[in-house]
Amino acid sequence: MEKTIINKVASVAKISLTAAEKNKFEKDIKNILDSFKELDSANVDGIEPTFQPVEAKTALREDKEESCLTQKDALANTTLKEKGLFKGPKAI
Repeated sequence: MEKTIINKVASVAKISLTAAEKNKFEKDIKNILDSFKELDSANVDGIEPTFQPVEAKTALREDKEESCLTQKDALANTTLKEKGLFKGPKAI
């Protein structure tokens, strides 16, 4: 079973593995799958599933109306301006 998984993962990752590498990964995958078997045997009766172990809080600030820059202030630090607008490269 592990060899099938190793070949599939190598194929998806578009890598070629030597026989020695496959043997090494076979042992690693076996250890990983054994660890999940231990988790499968845990008694979780009465425990609600959770998908977010830490409460997610929004990092956004509240929208507040604020005063904007004037056109003169917005263009004050640039030399690339023309007719009251920012001047950029030509687009074809």
